[in-house]
This record gives sequence, C-alpha cells and structure tokens, in this order.
Amino acid sequence: MESWALVTGATAGIGESFTRLLAENGYNIVLVARDLPRLQERALALESKYQISTVVVQADLATVSGCATIENYISNNQIDVLINNAGFGINKAFTVSPLDAEQQLLDVLVRTPMRLMHVALPGMKARDKGVIINVSSVAGWIAGGTYSASKSYVTVLSESLHTELAGTHVKVSALCPGFTRTEFHQRGRMSMKGLPGFMWLNADKLVATAWKEAVAGKAISVPGIQYRILTFVMRNAPRAMVRRIGMNVRVKQRK
Repeated sequence: MESWALVTGATAGIGESFTRLLAENGYNIVLVARDLPRLQERALALESKYQISTVVVQADLATVSGCATIENYISNNQIDVLINNAGFGINKAFTVSPLDAEQQLLDVLVRTPMRLMHVALPGMKARDKGVIINVSSVAGWIAGGTYSASKSYVTVLSESLHTELAGTHVKVSALCPGFTRTEFHQRGRMSMKGLPGFMWLNADKLVATAWKEAVAGKAISVPGIQYRILTFVMRNAPRAMVRRIGMNVRVKQRK
C-alpha cells in the first residue's frame, strides 16, 4: 500500500528539505503552501527525480478556510506522516506590531498544527502507525515575543502527545532548530549580520537528523552541538537571564 506524507510550508527551507527526504524514502508527498506556481514546480521536480506521486494543495494557513481545507484533506485521505512546518516571524516588538499580524502568527504557528494533529492522530492510532514532526525552535526556551511563546506551545504539546502515545507505534516529535539557512529571516526582514558563521545550520542536515530521531522515538530533536549546549543553558539558567538573552536577540534582529 502506498504511504503518503503531508508537509506544510513545503516550497522552501526546512519544509522543502523534508519533501525531498521523504520522497527519497519512498513516500508520496502532499505539498501545502500559498504559492501555487512554486508548489507545482516542487511537485514536478519531486515526481521527476524520485518517481513518486504528489498532490498540491494551495492554502493560506493563517485563515480559517485555509486551515479547514487541510483538515478536510487529512480527514478524507490516509496520511502516514505529517510535517507541521509552515511559519513566519514578526520583526517588531509586540507593543508596536499590528494586531492582525500577531493573530496571523498565532493562527499559523499554534492553531494550525494543533488542529491538523487533532484530525490526523485518530487515523494514525487506529492503524497503530504514523509520524508527526512539529517544526518548533530553540526560541521556545527564551522569551522573545509571540514567536517564542508559540514555539513553546508547539514543543510542550509535542512532548505531551509523545508521552500519551508511548504505548503505540505513532511517533510525535518536536524539531527545535536554531538559525537555519532558509528564506525565513529574509521574508521577516530580520538583520542577521551579527550572527557568527558557526551558528548557522544546514536545512538538509538538520532534517535528516530530525527524521532519524523522530522514527527512533525521540520527543525533541535539537540538531547541532552548538544548539544542544545553548538549549541546556537556556533550560537551566535563571529565568531573568534567559529573558535578557531573548530580548537582546530580538532587538538585534530588528536592526
């Protein structure tokens, strides 16, 4: 029987890397994003290179209707792997950013993965098989506005579901990368000029690590020794220090 993986934010960055890794592992791919021409281009490239099948679903996950479109697709089709990757950042302090932008970020980063998992998990549990990877961030352990708060939600919910499903063959894992070379920072107009080269991660490498660890049953994947050290410090340092670090990172990105 054919196996299908659904990837949100599938046209660039970490999501695009996941589509190639999963196709290489024999999965047919459902690609979800807003940009239809890029979706179609990626789908054709995957089919040509890996001889797999693809489905393109154009949806704006910041909207109720866009999220419902993907919920309905999952309800009506067997999805064996779900990669909740779609996301974006806001390059403004909470007190001056548009309320609509804050709401859209919450809808994409929190509402959508929660709802898609809630729809996908009953089928996975019934088949006693499935993998869900939620793309979170090391930012979830600092205090950096709505983005950090949203990623904290994603990580904690992933941990909770990982524990709840421990007696099954359904795997749920949070991927918590640090700074990764993708379009994310350019789209958010964030300045990254001060970041040392060794802090940048390669999307393909971190995706390979995340997949290996998710399949092995690991609840949280933090690729890169530099980020494993940093994460340990952030999770154990006094919260006042962590808050200052988070604020400093956010301020530097706005320059």
